[in-house]
Amino acid sequence: MLKDKKIVIIGGTTGIGLSAARAFVQAGAQVVLVGRNPESGQAAQALLGDAARVYSGDASDPATAEQAIDLCLDTFGDFDGLYHVAGGSGRKFGDGPLHELSLEGWNKTFELNLTGLMLSNQAAIRRFRALGKAGTILNMGSVLGFSPSPKYFVTHAYAATKSAVIGFTKSIAAYYAADNIRVNLLAPALVETPMSERASKDEAILSFVKTKQPLDGGRNGRPEDLDGAAIYFMSDASKFTTGQTLYVDGGWELSEGQY
Repeated sequence: MLKDKKIVIIGGTTGIGLSAARAFVQAGAQVVLVGRNPESGQAAQALLGDAARVYSGDASDPATAEQAIDLCLDTFGDFDGLYHVAGGSGRKFGDGPLHELSLEGWNKTFELNLTGLMLSNQAAIRRFRALGKAGTILNMGSVLGFSPSPKYFVTHAYAATKSAVIGFTKSIAAYYAADNIRVNLLAPALVETPMSERASKDEAILSFVKTKQPLDGGRNGRPEDLDGAAIYFMSDASKFTTGQTLYVDGGWELSEGQY
């Protein structure tokens, strides 16, 4: 489905991004992966081989996405799509319930989850327009942007950023549809990644998730659960789809969850 596609993945060296990169390559794509950790970048490069290139950088740096797209064009000769996965929890900086939320926690969480995404989307839009071509952008949201879980997942800045990503994605999808640039969003629930390690090791949360995400026997999501949807949005199969949010949440939004 991705034969000859050239794709940049921001946050592509671990977790959901790395799983997608492997699936994209298997589907025929060549990929440029952006990650902050050089060691995970080296491991990703070894895993994916000549179909991939790795760029070390921080998504919140305005130059990072631009240079990753340059690398994609210089190495693989084209640029067809951007998948923005990078983000993170601001809990260690002071994100939490509003009465405890610190200004640093608020600002850092927005930098992690919204500023970097805006910069990568901006870089991709500018490049598609400069090249005079269609393109696709896929952003990463969260069910917490529209389906709160107040007992175990009470980080109000994080929820605000993920809600904002929905509005941002729809707004730019509407504006750039005339350029044949489509912009969509995936919204997972709890997935086993380095960011979710706290929740994934808490037995009470895992018991709750078994009923909150009841599909497939009730479990945490796995990075590969999102691969099929990501391939769809990065491929020509989605050429008539834009501004959409797809919940890949194991039933989270529809389930009450038992404490």
